[in-house]
Amino acid sequence: MSGEEATERLPDELSLTVSTVARRMGVAPATLRTWDRRYGLGPSEHRPGSHRRYTSEDLARLDYMRQLVMVGIPPADAARSARERVFADGDLVPVTQGLPGVRPVEVRPTSAARAGGGRVVALPGGGPAARGLARAAQALDTAACIAILSETLERRGVVWTWNYLVVPVMAGVGEQWNATGQGIEVEHILSAAVQDALAGSIRSAPSPLNSRAVLLACAPDELHALALWAVAAALAERRIGSRVLGASLPASALASAVQRLGPGVVFLWAHMPASADPAVLDLLPVVRPAATIIVGGPGWRAGTGPMPDGVIRVDDLTDTVDRIARAVGG
Repeated sequence: MSGEEATERLPDELSLTVSTVARRMGVAPATLRTWDRRYGLGPSEHRPGSHRRYTSEDLARLDYMRQLVMVGIPPADAARSARERVFADGDLVPVTQGLPGVRPVEVRPTSAARAGGGRVVALPGGGPAARGLARAAQALDTAACIAILSETLERRGVVWTWNYLVVPVMAGVGEQWNATGQGIEVEHILSAAVQDALAGSIRSAPSPLNSRAVLLACAPDELHALALWAVAAALAERRIGSRVLGASLPASALASAVQRLGPGVVFLWAHMPASADPAVLDLLPVVRPAATIIVGGPGWRAGTGPMPDGVIRVDDLTDTVDRIARAVGG
C-alpha cells in the first residue's frame, strides 16, 4: 500500500506515531523523518489535519531496510528493495507486539554489497555490519550509520560494538585519510553518528543504582572525546550512571567538578601523548571518601612519566568498566 493510497483511517491501536516508532527502534524521531524524506520510507496512514502514522507494513519496510544495511548493502539500495518488496499478511507483526514490524526474513548480500569501486574503506576481516557502516559513512548518510550502530548495540552490547564495529571502521577511515588526505568529512559524520547512537543507548538504559558520582573527562588539551561516550554507555548497561565532562577540559574545571560532587571515580582519557600530563592528577582536590582515579587511552601508555600514588591505568574498555564498577560497588 503506497502513501498516496493509504487514505483510510485505522484505529489508533493499529498504527503508531513517529515518536513511538523512534522509541521502539532506538533512534531519534529526526532519523525517521530523514528516512521518510530521503528514502520514501515513512508513515503511510494519512489523517486530515493530523500527523501521519506508521502501519504494520510501514514497520516491515523499515525493518527490512535495516536488515539489508546490516549485511553491507548501501542504504539507498536497501531502501529501494524495501519499497519494492511485497509483504504477505503472514509476514507482518501487529504493531501492538512491537518491533520488528516484519517476521525475520532471509537476507542475502547482493552485488551491491561487494567491496570495490569508488572510495572504499579498507576493512581486513571486517564483518557485514562493519562494511555497511563504512559504506553509510562514505555516503555521508548519518541516519543509516545511526541505524546500524543502534541495531548492533541492541543485539551485541556496547563493548562488542565498540571493539568490533566502531574501532575497526574508525581506524579504516583514519587510514584512508592518512593515505589520501581526503575523507575528514567522513570521519566527522561517523563520529557524530557513534556519539548519537551511544547517547541513545544511555537514555534507554535502566535507572542507575550507584550512589556516588562517576566523572568521565578528557585531559586538558585532549580533543578526542568519543571513547568517553563508550565508557558511559557500557557503564549504563550495568546500571552505573556517569557524567561526561567532555573534551579539552581545563584542569581548574575538573578540580572544581571533583570538589563540588565528591565523586567515587574520576576517569581521565588521553588519546594523544601530548595531552597525558600526570601533573594534572596532582591538582585534583582530596575528597572523603577518597575518589578512585583512573586514566585510560593510548596517550597514557606512551611513557608519560611516573603516576601519583594510587592512580590506576587501564588498557581497554572492558578493563575500564570493570574497574569503575568495582569502585562504586556495581
